[in-house]
Amino acid sequence: MKPQRNARPHGQLRQSQVITTFGPGSMIDLPTRSVIIGGLDTWLKSADEIHEPRLIEKIRRLLNLGQLRFYPPPANPDDPTAAKTGIHVYEFPSWFVTQDVEIGPRGGLTRSRMLVHRASLDGTRYIDDRKRKHPVVPVRFVRACRNGHIADLDWRFFAHRGATECRRKPLWMDERGTSGDLAEIVVRCDCGKERRLSDATITGQKVLGMCEGQRPWLGPVAWEGCDQPNRLLVRSASNAYFARVMSVISLPDKNESIEKAVNDVYSDNLAELESVDELRFMRKKIAQVKAALDGFTDDEIWAEIQSRKGATLGGQAKSVKQAEFEVLSSATEQAGIDITDTSFSARALAKEVWEKPWMGAVERVVLVHRLREVVAQVGFTRFEASSPDVEGELQMGVKSAPLAMDATWLPAVENRGEGVFIQFKKAAIDDWLKRPEVIDRGKRLYTGFEAWKAAHPQSGRLFPGLSYYLLHTVSHMLLTAVSLECGYPASSIRERVYSLEAGYGILLYTGSPDAEGTLGGLVETGRQIHRHLQAALELARLCSNDPVCAQHDPPAPHEGRFLHGAACHGCLLVAETSCEQQNDFLDRSLAVPTVEAVGAEFFTG
Repeated sequence: MKPQRNARPHGQLRQSQVITTFGPGSMIDLPTRSVIIGGLDTWLKSADEIHEPRLIEKIRRLLNLGQLRFYPPPANPDDPTAAKTGIHVYEFPSWFVTQDVEIGPRGGLTRSRMLVHRASLDGTRYIDDRKRKHPVVPVRFVRACRNGHIADLDWRFFAHRGATECRRKPLWMDERGTSGDLAEIVVRCDCGKERRLSDATITGQKVLGMCEGQRPWLGPVAWEGCDQPNRLLVRSASNAYFARVMSVISLPDKNESIEKAVNDVYSDNLAELESVDELRFMRKKIAQVKAALDGFTDDEIWAEIQSRKGATLGGQAKSVKQAEFEVLSSATEQAGIDITDTSFSARALAKEVWEKPWMGAVERVVLVHRLREVVAQVGFTRFEASSPDVEGELQMGVKSAPLAMDATWLPAVENRGEGVFIQFKKAAIDDWLKRPEVIDRGKRLYTGFEAWKAAHPQSGRLFPGLSYYLLHTVSHMLLTAVSLECGYPASSIRERVYSLEAGYGILLYTGSPDAEGTLGGLVETGRQIHRHLQAALELARLCSNDPVCAQHDPPAPHEGRFLHGAACHGCLLVAETSCEQQNDFLDRSLAVPTVEAVGAEFFTG
């Protein structure tokens, strides 16, 4: 398996797409080949480091790394004299099918294409025994496992249902119908043996054998042990690659000069320090550290290092969302939050602007004029996605495939934009949670979650609680309503839901990696948030799929929507790029009255 060092798609990928969709281990179709993106060890990384100490520290501890840095995916330089950068890829898969169709042995609707290995090709064509040239395309099907390993199917083994002496006769892929269903695709050998491809999808029979631990994105010999069965995977399917990412919103520091001074020497010298005495020793013995930190006391520097490692809360590090919520909820009309490097600026909106009867449960509306979000990829999974938990932390116990043999850095991007934050009164939601109707509804939702867990025993997800269900539902309702006027499509607006012991809130924000900011449309819309919330509540009362949507019972096995209450594509589901939980944990009946009238609604007016 050779690296295609100069291969480049005809189009271009955005840097943010590399983080979320086309990272190491993902597959891309080039004009004549299919390739798999190589691991970080083969990348010629960018020279521009991204600083976000809070995120670095959390991921460093999660992956048990000594040092860690963030760099953006390498950009294609416009200057031909600039230093060479790029992402290496490997050719994958190794099997191809001929593009010209022949009539199969059964005639009629059967269309046959020959299966050929890369070793049999002459450039980009296959030459048969009669010297005819056949254009080829990569085969659509490969085998993979839940641990992220991936490899070519052993087509001869599959067609002959095991070992065979038939090693030289041609293999064919027959389509015996027009639907494209796997049951109509047959792998056939000229010896007469054949097998339907749908056999590879039969659960529990291990038709494709056990995984051998191949990791072609890390090189041809980067195998490891694996105890998972192989599963059939369509290369272009949506479940072929799920990037495992973690993000934080950069928060203002009390002393920017200290932050900048520590930035210059943190990764190389300060990240591993465990006491202020070690800091004093470093300042004396290392000239670079001494020069960078000149003018600051040991206590000031040590406090900055501690804050980067996670400010303590009851003896434990604050979660990602805990730190963000504390900053956002501290903004007032008189004392906004601002730092001079344009990373973050927020100010509370005067209450008399938005105070309306239906806004009684809202405590504060904050307009975030500027924000900076840093998103880093940690690994990836196949077949099932892995989301951060409701506190923004990566789920522990979830096995993801690595991005490199020895990771010392991770790909990351900076998104700069704007947003609006709505803080809800903690007492209002706490009192709502005690209502008998809400408790009964919660039992049905939890029963649905248990049914989902039974079907996904390897998942590390936890039940998020009814407060999260409520806030997440309101977030989707607002996102849809706001997108109609703010100037951004709904798929460009993202959410962060804060359901914490310290309080409750929703942040709707937008950002772009290739801009210094936005045009202010979301902030301007935030000044009319009372009007948008009223519209969202009214729209959510009736879904176009009611009464079916409103009457959906989460544990119902025949539907399989165990993580939804009254929620569907007609009312609450949005683009998955906008949702922090892949459109799970939603229920209209917790927010507004529906035709089912379960009596658990939070907004009763």
